[in-house]
Amino acid sequence: MSTETIKENKVEAGLSIRDVAAFCKLRLATLVVMSAAFCFVLASNSMDYTKLTILIAGGFLVTASSNGFNQIIERNLDKLMNRTKNRPLPAGKMTVNQAYFIAAILGILGIILLWMFINPLSGILGTLALVLYTLVYTPMKQKSPLAVFVGAIPGAIPPMLGYAAVSGELSMEAAILFSVQFMWQFPHFWAIAWVLDDDYKKAGFYLLPSRGGRDKGSAFQILIYTLCLMPVSLMPIVFNISGGVAATIIIICGIVFIAQAIKLFSKCDVKSAQELMFGSFIYLPLVQIALMIDKV
Repeated sequence: MSTETIKENKVEAGLSIRDVAAFCKLRLATLVVMSAAFCFVLASNSMDYTKLTILIAGGFLVTASSNGFNQIIERNLDKLMNRTKNRPLPAGKMTVNQAYFIAAILGILGIILLWMFINPLSGILGTLALVLYTLVYTPMKQKSPLAVFVGAIPGAIPPMLGYAAVSGELSMEAAILFSVQFMWQFPHFWAIAWVLDDDYKKAGFYLLPSRGGRDKGSAFQILIYTLCLMPVSLMPIVFNISGGVAATIIIICGIVFIAQAIKLFSKCDVKSAQELMFGSFIYLPLVQIALMIDKV
């Protein structure tokens, strides 16, 4: 029996709500589910609040499960990074067996809710997001910066899930909303990777797009993807998913976001990356709310 196993067996069985919330990344799971909820409203002609509630619950459980399995796989790496060393597993507040049980139960319940109480397509999308995030993206993070591209797929499934929960099919509208969130994730995640690059390197994660890390090459690619985000974000207007008010808000948000990316390209410093990171947190919900309100 390894030293790690002995240590894990000594962890008390009782878990605090705070530990479980940290294991599930409660705030992140909530933000992800909001994308599905916004797009559900956007797709609906008449609101079905029961189905919306089930979508939020099922989506939250699947996302929390994905986050949990991610922490199980990376528990030894999390010990090496300042921002993650106090998570329940590396801090010894939760055993691996407890973690597997919680993550598995959450995932199974979430998929059942989506599949049986909404439609099979929603269950398939939830399962796909869970599998891609845990079994493909997570192991790939130490091997290649291309992990960001792979991770952007499950990360963009929630808006597609929200639309599919209403329509029961993978429509053009669902694909467009998927593409907006897919494209947004590159400047969003690379800004985070820039800020946390030193910490990531401790665990062997090299997630910035350039091999040089925090250099002009990475900043240039971030700028290019931020520029491309503007026309992609306007696709819902072009295809009559939403209207002129949303277009105005998207253009304003896009200009501010591009200005932040230009500043990062000019200065290549952590402060500018932080500004872009916080800008990305604001950009997506504002765009989705604008699309939803203008439709209503």
